[in-house]
Amino acid sequence: MEIIPRALGIDLGEARIGLALSDELGMMAHPLETVDARDQEAALARIVTLLREKKARVAVVGLPRNMDGSHGPAAEKARAFGETLRARAPEADVQFMDERLSTVAAQRALHEAGRNTKQSRGVVDRVAAQMILQTWLDREALRREMA
Repeated sequence: MEIIPRALGIDLGEARIGLALSDELGMMAHPLETVDARDQEAALARIVTLLREKKARVAVVGLPRNMDGSHGPAAEKARAFGETLRARAPEADVQFMDERLSTVAAQRALHEAGRNTKQSRGVVDRVAAQMILQTWLDREALRREMA
């Protein structure tokens, strides 16, 4: 069975970018860190550094589609970010993953774990990135199993 390459999950937000990292076996996603989205140059530099330091061969960028599946301005911004990342880190395979409601699901999970909105502000973006990445990992595992 082919091992899924190590991947970095990215949840883009207006203020923060949540990051998650897969384990070496490509089975589990773990929250990693949050970077400031308002300085896109610094954010991109940090993400490129993490890709290289963690030896991640795939970057999974959350693609925020509208509920009807169409792409709006947020999806176009995510695609542009992914293309810029692809140019800065050509060794990484940049892929996009539908992330509809990932932040809502992350907030719900944190609330169920006993954290209120204020307590989860610094964590929710990482958890959303973890959910995006875990969905991608599960899809990849299934795709490889079916091949």
